[in-house]
Amino acid sequence: MAVIDSLAQRRSVYALNKELPVPQEQVVADIKRITELVPDAFNMRSQRVVVALGSKQDELWDAIYDVFGGKVAREKIDGFKAAAGTVLYFTDDDVVKGLQEQFAAYAANFPVWAAQSNGMLQISVWAGLRDLGLGANVQHYNPVIDDAVRKLFDVPESWSLVAQMPFGGIVAPAGEKAGENIDDRVKVFA
Repeated sequence: MAVIDSLAQRRSVYALNKELPVPQEQVVADIKRITELVPDAFNMRSQRVVVALGSKQDELWDAIYDVFGGKVAREKIDGFKAAAGTVLYFTDDDVVKGLQEQFAAYAANFPVWAAQSNGMLQISVWAGLRDLGLGANVQHYNPVIDDAVRKLFDVPESWSLVAQMPFGGIVAPAGEKAGENIDDRVKVFA
């Protein structure tokens, strides 16, 4: 099954470089297409994506380092900066609030549904990047970096940063993943 194979290949790869095995335009086109295809409740389309490439990739991670004032090791930040790009995931809170007002009976659920859709988008893009032969990992430096990201990419105030996904050529593969007894987490009743 292609979906299972893609998910099995998807791993947290930290040793990345700027050498892409496919054209950058293909990476961007796939991210756009995946963003279009990922479902969400009430077809709210609250997910927003910024793809940082080239000099903006470097500026992003330098800004993140600066925001933390040296509290995060330069080597760690430089590892993310070494990647070819970073996908920044956002939720547009104005979309969520608009639907909360329009469908008051479901108001409490819209933030949850938006978060679920963002998670589906992240795993879908991550698997899609892996299918292109790229490595990636997910970081969560928000909300500390929110203002720096907003300034660097001129994103609206209504966009809430959810995650950062550096991606690039694979310098070293991810380590082995420990197995588990999946029956401890999945129960089947018939």
